[in-house]
Amino acid sequence: MHVDIGGIAYEVNISLNTYTQLEALDEVRLHCHLIVRETEQTLYGFMDVVEKELFHKLLSVKGIGPNTARVILSYLSPQETKNAIIQDNVQAFKKVKGVGPKTAKQIILDLKDKIAKEELSAGTLPQIETQVPASGLREEAISALMNLGFQRTQVLKLVDKSMADHSEITQVEVLLRVILKQL
Repeated sequence: MHVDIGGIAYEVNISLNTYTQLEALDEVRLHCHLIVRETEQTLYGFMDVVEKELFHKLLSVKGIGPNTARVILSYLSPQETKNAIIQDNVQAFKKVKGVGPKTAKQIILDLKDKIAKEELSAGTLPQIETQVPASGLREEAISALMNLGFQRTQVLKLVDKSMADHSEITQVEVLLRVILKQL
């Protein structure tokens, strides 16, 4: 995107999130961040301060540069990014081009406490959903057990048997307790 300021055009890198907010506007005010390197100076623009602050936090994570931070904020809104960090949702970051599981875990590790403190003080800490529709319950239980180190074939059998025996269960935590008692 190019911004015309008094007859001088500047190239500004923006996220898709910012683009969707400003594409229909004639005049905009962007909150910019300038990165100066030996051979270049690059502007990054954000529609609001929240996105810009989250961009700064992402830059503080080892292995995250400005372009990767911008891509993250293109795939996920600032609030979705914060929620993914607070809820340890590695899967949310894995759908972002250039972010693998190690980088996703690093983002969560480095930023979880900072984001949680901010959200708690602002009173906007997301509620972690514990009641899951039956279709998602199976997948979450399988994922959780595999993350604990159990083999996929063993996990599939246990989850399917437990869900059949206890069809009234709607919470992942309850289903996991039932399954772990069987092990």
